[in-house]
Amino acid sequence: MAVILPCYNEEAAIARTVADFRAALPTATIYVYDNNSSDRTAAVADAAGAIVRRERMQGKGHVVRRMFADVDADIYVMADGDETYDAGAAPELVQKLIDEQLDMVVGARRTEVDAAYRSGHKLGNKVLTGILAKLFGRSFNDILSGYRVFSRRFVKSFPVLSQGFEIETEISVHALELKMPVAEIVTDYGARPEGSTSKLSTYRDGWRILNTMMTLFRMERPVSFFGVIAALLTAISIILAVPLAITYAETGLVPRMPTAILCTGLVILATLSFFAGLILDTVVRGRRELRRLAYLTFPAPGE
Repeated sequence: MAVILPCYNEEAAIARTVADFRAALPTATIYVYDNNSSDRTAAVADAAGAIVRRERMQGKGHVVRRMFADVDADIYVMADGDETYDAGAAPELVQKLIDEQLDMVVGARRTEVDAAYRSGHKLGNKVLTGILAKLFGRSFNDILSGYRVFSRRFVKSFPVLSQGFEIETEISVHALELKMPVAEIVTDYGARPEGSTSKLSTYRDGWRILNTMMTLFRMERPVSFFGVIAALLTAISIILAVPLAITYAETGLVPRMPTAILCTGLVILATLSFFAGLILDTVVRGRRELRRLAYLTFPAPGE
């Protein structure tokens, strides 16, 4: 079992975080991945007894990619190094993963401390969770939680592409698209200790997460994505063509030839968009089958 903690300037919290997870999971190996911290995060983590490694490419997505590639374990417990997640809940998350042979258990955040979960972040999480549910049909209650337990077959079959805080969204979509067995458990979420500050920007990172959702929707559901574009183009074409059709029926003339050419062009573009979606859907299906085969090369947790 491995506890993997991505960190950036968490000198004030990392020692306590390592100690909490060591107490909760005494048999686990704890890894701290320092992401170009300008403080003493790496030194403090090393003194606390964690295995410290470094990732030079800035961004949580880069760190998670490195952790998933380098660390070899049967079960992975991922959390942030800011002491906000309840390490005491880790045994319950792990046990649920093993007992039900799941591939991911999400620690959905619950807090009664206003300083722990800013209102902008809380609202953004609800909105983004709702959008993900609309785009992919089902979702989690907390898609942005960084507290997750993974099976080996999830970690080693997940091609991480994200760079920053949108990594949690990519993880959620990967699980949903491969129809992996997953679960959520509500866990406590606390405030950061004094001296530790959040690296998440409500608007900048919120936009990046939303953009990631739309990109993944285009990549994973091309028929729906390009079908919507085709439908919009067709609707615009019909709206523009109705007056032309009425005039032609009454006079037998087409006086607005540029509009007629525009309508024809829109219909052609709509047709191309629709067939592009169909072609890409075949490509996506092949990619999804390859990911599924890679996933099936590893045994289920507990076997």
